[in-house]
Amino acid sequence: MAQLSAQVLNSLRPRTPSACSSTTMASLWYGTQTPIASVKVSPGFWGSAEFNSCRLSVLGSDRSRNFSVVRDSAERSEGGVAMETVGDNQVEDSPGKLEERDFTGTPYVPIYVMLPLGVINMNCELVEPEVLLNQLKVLKSVGVDGVMVDCWWGIVEAHNPQGYNWSGYKRLFQIVRDLNLKLQVVMSFHECGGNVGDDVHIPLPHWVTEIGQKNPDIYFTDKEGKRNNECLTWGIDKVRVLRGRTAVEVYFDYMRSFRVEFDEFFEGGIISEIEVGLGPCGELRYPSYPENHGWKYPGIGEFQCYDRYLMKNLKEAAEARGHSFWARAPDNTGSYNSQPHETGFFRDGGDYDSYYGRFFLNWYSRFLVDHGDRVLALANLAFEGTCIAAKVSGIHWWYKTASHPAELTAGFYNPCNRDGYAPIAAMLKKHEAALNFTCVEMRTLDQHEGFPEALADPEGLVWQVLNAAWDANIPVASENALTCHDREGYNKILANAKPQNDPDGRHLSAFTYLRLSPVLLEGHNFMEFERFVKKMHGEAASES
Repeated sequence: MAQLSAQVLNSLRPRTPSACSSTTMASLWYGTQTPIASVKVSPGFWGSAEFNSCRLSVLGSDRSRNFSVVRDSAERSEGGVAMETVGDNQVEDSPGKLEERDFTGTPYVPIYVMLPLGVINMNCELVEPEVLLNQLKVLKSVGVDGVMVDCWWGIVEAHNPQGYNWSGYKRLFQIVRDLNLKLQVVMSFHECGGNVGDDVHIPLPHWVTEIGQKNPDIYFTDKEGKRNNECLTWGIDKVRVLRGRTAVEVYFDYMRSFRVEFDEFFEGGIISEIEVGLGPCGELRYPSYPENHGWKYPGIGEFQCYDRYLMKNLKEAAEARGHSFWARAPDNTGSYNSQPHETGFFRDGGDYDSYYGRFFLNWYSRFLVDHGDRVLALANLAFEGTCIAAKVSGIHWWYKTASHPAELTAGFYNPCNRDGYAPIAAMLKKHEAALNFTCVEMRTLDQHEGFPEALADPEGLVWQVLNAAWDANIPVASENALTCHDREGYNKILANAKPQNDPDGRHLSAFTYLRLSPVLLEGHNFMEFERFVKKMHGEAASES
């Protein structure tokens, strides 16, 4: 599984925090339902700032779901954070030392650990099986429930269409079964490499890249014409350009081959879940922020709909709407590293909320949902009776703006006046699929200190997405976006996994830790990890 880019990682590094402007701080408050004439946040929080009711009035919204400054105390007062009451709400004061919450007796949340990306080499051979066996025994000793592994399309079907080689995976699965561990298996239809922690390069199958050399429109394309060969454009989902097959037929044949080859592991209950890759990094999103095209955090990214197949579909959608002149992508969206206020489309009051803007964003996001719908329908056919899941990325930068531009370019139509994740949750519900979401270890305050101009809010985003999934009554699993070895990060995961005082007792269905490494198994790091596992399991754990 791939992770967030190096630029996102850099955003977490502390920088000298500056005092927030009234505009920036006011943007943290849209969604509050309490009339406020003037609110002062103490200097111990995000610098000193005053809010005036005239600044807040334009930000009012019924979306009170996602804000890190204001929230019901039962949901947001994660032990030890001083709270200042304003009306019926509370405002976090300076974060003191967090008190440890007792998770004894709380629901059991299974813990999986991602295996190294290079555990299977390009010849589909298991790498250093004895080392892996010993590491898995250590994980088993502290109660880890299972492991997650990517089954790479570029390895298994590398040379010829429907010429599958599963040999290395079969040996790996036998080791996991012998240790009585469970397996989460990822159908990885994307390229590996170019992200933080990607220490190997696994391209798409050779026969696919040969097709791409003659027909580069099989890849997502930006407005400059640059192709992204990390995965195939969804525009060919139903077009026979892959040696007589459509893209979704290729994915289905691959999944069906896996199901037949590993039947004994399904029947024996060893394979507990199949996560279906739906885009770059295996995530359901457009590849809107590729580093190899010059993107740097916290750039807003670019729309990725300029291949001829998606443009043809856009033209058909515009004509069906009766406005053929809308058969284009917006031309005032800036570039990969623009900020929203620099663009005519994403700025406050910009074209994103015009008649044309709403048409385009509806089309763009609908294509994302439709792709997930098509592939998951076939996954259910291939894996009937087995839990399936889809991964959604946590695009948390620019979340505190009105347009949410980084989410829009990635395909999540989630501006401040619209819930962009409810349609995805509804689609997953249709297929009884679980949602796997990232960045549950991140704290908004850390983001502000590291890169305040990004107006990021991972806590607000997690809150919104988890509730969209729970409201749709689908299982919600999660994983950390970046490496985590410290107690503070683990405590944040625990708080999201088991929300305190939730009247419905909702909690994550599973958590997958990124990733197995020698560093994780080092003394202090592993002690913290063992403590985390116990708390996720609802067992008593030492607070030392």
